[in-house]
Amino acid sequence: MADEEQEQKCPECEAGAPAWMVTFADMVTLLLTFFVLLVSMASMDRVKFAAASASIKNAFGTGAGSASQAEFKIQTIPSVPSTQFAPIQSDSITKIQKRIETEIKGLKIQNSVELIQKDDDTIILRLDESVLFKPDQSKVSPEAYPLLRQIADIIRPIPMRLRIEGHTDDTMVPKSESDNWDLSIDRSVSVLRFFTKSKLLPLDRMSAVGYGYERPLVPNTSEQNRAKNRRVDFVLRANTRLGLGNNGTKAGEIPL
Repeated sequence: MADEEQEQKCPECEAGAPAWMVTFADMVTLLLTFFVLLVSMASMDRVKFAAASASIKNAFGTGAGSASQAEFKIQTIPSVPSTQFAPIQSDSITKIQKRIETEIKGLKIQNSVELIQKDDDTIILRLDESVLFKPDQSKVSPEAYPLLRQIADIIRPIPMRLRIEGHTDDTMVPKSESDNWDLSIDRSVSVLRFFTKSKLLPLDRMSAVGYGYERPLVPNTSEQNRAKNRRVDFVLRANTRLGLGNNGTKAGEIPL
């Protein structure tokens, strides 16, 4: 009798989990999948985003297979070529020489500066030793500062590299441990440093070199000839790219 009453109070339960549990589990699984997709798209990769979006549309039945995948093209921007100086032709060198000659005459320094076109790609501005230095000295004289500033103004707009060359005669340097070779190098470097410290010319387009008495203009047979050989040459060379440091420095040159 008691058993019958217990069966009536506790109806037979259905086997398995309740129906709401299945729905809840499906919802949690979908939410987890959704948040995983959000994390995977956090990198903002637009290609992956387009693929994931199409996959979600297919999962919810709003897509149409492969046709539902959005076409995505990556926009490419062509790289801008670096600026380079075009090689200067021989006729342009002649024009540059005439321009420099006009400026020298306009500044009235033709008595101090000799203009020479050596070949199709080289122009030389030649100054005597006495214009820039005191005898047997390597430091630029203050009296030469205005002239060097004028020379820098002439050279600055010209797209050519500058090599400052120091030259001496064969006379021994008196009361000094240095020789003519050292004196020629020190003088060219002194001029280069003046241009650099005064911010007249950029360092990456200049170099300094000294030849001592190895490259005389005339034989060192008289005092007059020796005076001609004591000089500083400002050698302008074309067909050389600027802004590349001192990669174009030749053997024997001293880049600073």
